Amino acid sequence: MTDDEVDRAVEVVGGASRIAVLTGAGISTDSGIPDFRGPNGIWTKDPKAEKASDIRHYLADPEVRQRAWQLRVAWFDAPRHPNAGHRALLALEDPPRLDILVTQNVDGLHLEVGHSPDRVIEIHGTVREVECLSCGLRTPTEDVLARVRCGESVDPPCVVCDGIQKSATVSFGQSLDHVALRRSLDAARACDVLLAVGSTLAVGPINAMVPIAFDAGASVVIVNDGPTDYDDVAVAKVGGSISDVLPTVLGGLGNT
Repeated sequence: MTDDEVDRAVEVVGGASRIAVLTGAGISTDSGIPDFRGPNGIWTKDPKAEKASDIRHYLADPEVRQRAWQLRVAWFDAPRHPNAGHRALLALEDPPRLDILVTQNVDGLHLEVGHSPDRVIEIHGTVREVECLSCGLRTPTEDVLARVRCGESVDPPCVVCDGIQKSATVSFGQSLDHVALRRSLDAARACDVLLAVGSTLAVGPINAMVPIAFDAGASVVIVNDGPTDYDDVAVAKVGGSISDVLPTVLGGLGNT
C-alpha cells in the first residue's frame, strides 16, 4: 500500500454518487471469523468441515449433519461483532451514496452494524436463520440451536414437516437466488464506482460484478490484503488490514 493508492481511492470514492460494494471474508477476519481456504482457514485446518458445506454430503450423511450442528453451536457460543471495517461502510449511507452492498459473507455483520436491509444482499445466505430443505420454513438459528443444547436432538428436524434442516446458506450443489444475483449484476452496470472489499474476487458468479462495472464505465476500487483476480482493472488497489485501511478510505464520508 502506498500513500498514492490511498489518496486515489479516497478521491475516487469521495467523488462518487452511486456506489456498489462487494465484500468478502477479509472484512470479517478482524471480527474473529476466519476465512475458508486461507492459511488459517476453516477448511484448511479441518478438511472434514468442508463436507458440511456440500449439499450432497449434508443430505446423505447424518454424521455430517450432527457435526454441522455442533459447529453451529460453537459458532454462536462465541459471538462475533462488527469491526471498524463494517462500521466504515455506513458512511456510504449518510448522505446516501450506496446503491447496493453485496456480501459473500454469511455472518450477518453488515446488517448487525446498521445497514438498511433493502440495500444489503447476502448472496450466499445467512447463518442467522435455519431453513427446512423440504417445506422451506425459516426459523431463527438460535431457536433451533436451543433444541441441540438441551439434548432434544443432535440433528433437529423441522417442527412442521419433520424434514432436514440446515443453515440458510448456499451450499455447494445449491443455486444462488436468481433474483438477488440479477439485482447485484444490474447494480454493477448502473454504478459509477464498484468498491470491492476483502475478497480475492475468485468466486463466481458474483465476482462478475467487477468486470461488468468496469465494462460499463465505472471506476473499480479494491481494498484487500493480497492480490485479487481483477487487480488489473482497478484504478486504486489498497492493501492491509481492512479494519485499518477502510476507515481511512471512507473516513471523510459522513459518520463512521
